[in-house]
Amino acid sequence: MTLTATASPDRAHSLQTVLRTAGWIGLGLIAVAVSLSDFLAAAPANAAGIGPLLAPPSETLRFGTDILGRDMLSETLHGLSATVRSALPATLVTLATGALFGFVAARLPRALALSLHGVVGILAAVPALLLAILIIGLSARGWAGVAAGLSAAPLAFVRAFERAREQERAAHSEYARATGISAATLLRRDLVYEFSDTLSSSAARALAAVAITTSTLSFLGFGAEPPHRDLGLMIAAAKPYFLHAWWTAAFPALALTVLVLCARLAAGLDEGERA
Repeated sequence: MTLTATASPDRAHSLQTVLRTAGWIGLGLIAVAVSLSDFLAAAPANAAGIGPLLAPPSETLRFGTDILGRDMLSETLHGLSATVRSALPATLVTLATGALFGFVAARLPRALALSLHGVVGILAAVPALLLAILIIGLSARGWAGVAAGLSAAPLAFVRAFERAREQERAAHSEYARATGISAATLLRRDLVYEFSDTLSSSAARALAAVAITTSTLSFLGFGAEPPHRDLGLMIAAAKPYFLHAWWTAAFPALALTVLVLCARLAAGLDEGERA
């Protein structure tokens, strides 16, 4: 049973507003940490020998060290920065090829629009990670960010397409067409309304999707390459000794969880909704 089924509509809306605000505050703090990562980190990226090998968290080394004696707090900040910097261009790819294209495609001739919706809908049913791996296989490893953005685009396309069709059937659109307003003018007007109302939530939704995809690609060996380690690559590197040095993977995983959670909260996703 969802929250909206057990609480009054006003209370549920207020709670969602609070959660979305918390999500945006969290993303803002992450943006500050990413922008100042070189300043906030006590050591440069990949600086080995900062402390004893696999030292547990302590007062001097808050997140402990890894197998090369790297400060895990500094490495987590650098990894978070690499993850966000990779996810931002991928988010733009999702917005352009998914949300924008889906909204415009809904206004194409009916047969073409429905054909596009059917094809992209099939792609939307395929897990994004598998799509991303396929795209990388057809291109190159350096395209991991673009692949993550394209893999999240089908779901964004379907959502935007369906919203556009609902707007097209709305009473105000019927009235506008009856008064002789051109289809191009209606499209421009609806695009302005669509993105002014949903751009922030669509961007946060896309960020959540591509962040987990890019990190998983790196974890599997299809994404980032040393020395430019993102959070996924850090978690992968910790696999051999995670069971007796939990902090080497736990803190990068926690940073990724916070990033994805804040993005999902900022997007206002409902319970069980896919990013």
